[in-house]
Amino acid sequence: MGKISVIIPTLNAAVGLRDSLPAVGAFSALDLLSEVIFADGGSSDETAAIAEESGAVFLPAEKGRGNQLAAAAASARGDWLLFLHADTALEPGWDDVVRAFVDDPGNAERAGYFRYRLNDRSPGARWLEMLVALRCRLFHLPYGDQGLLISRALYQRLGGFMPVPLMEDVDLVRRVGRRRLVALPSAAVTSAVRYRRDGYLLRPLRNLCCLTLYFLGVPPRAIVKLYG
Repeated sequence: MGKISVIIPTLNAAVGLRDSLPAVGAFSALDLLSEVIFADGGSSDETAAIAEESGAVFLPAEKGRGNQLAAAAASARGDWLLFLHADTALEPGWDDVVRAFVDDPGNAERAGYFRYRLNDRSPGARWLEMLVALRCRLFHLPYGDQGLLISRALYQRLGGFMPVPLMEDVDLVRRVGRRRLVALPSAAVTSAVRYRRDGYLLRPLRNLCCLTLYFLGVPPRAIVKLYG
């Protein structure tokens, strides 16, 4: 069975990590883990202390998710890479799902992603989850908050994450290609703080606008301010 390196981009992410790390470090998952890496873009909160407490690797990197993820992947030791956001917690049983995926030789040329969920019971959250499920079904376009599980060999052949501040997940998923993307039967539960703050209508519309600009060829660095 291949070992996995869990890679989490961080920037003042202490609050989210307190919720997301327990699932990653569950006792049942210990045989899977090679390491957990915090790819840090310059945190001034307790992120470094949490890394020390949990035994995670704290890796300083140039700020920007693409830069941070690329730096961590380059240093990772695992045969498989699992990219997660700091405010995303995997639901119980995730390790069995990942174990089954990496044990299948046919998946060496595929990448897996989790079902999208929010830690909010409001109707707006359920509506957004349905929209994300539809997007993944029709366009095969999971985002970074759904995680990405990929063999290190395939990741390297694809060229890895680009050093961009935004849309690094979309860029890599498009290179993976729809035929090599697999929906995993488990959920990644993401914090709904941003949606509670910005609204379940305005925040998705802003995200859609950013994605449209990206597909129109606008450089990610020019989209960052709109994304917020």
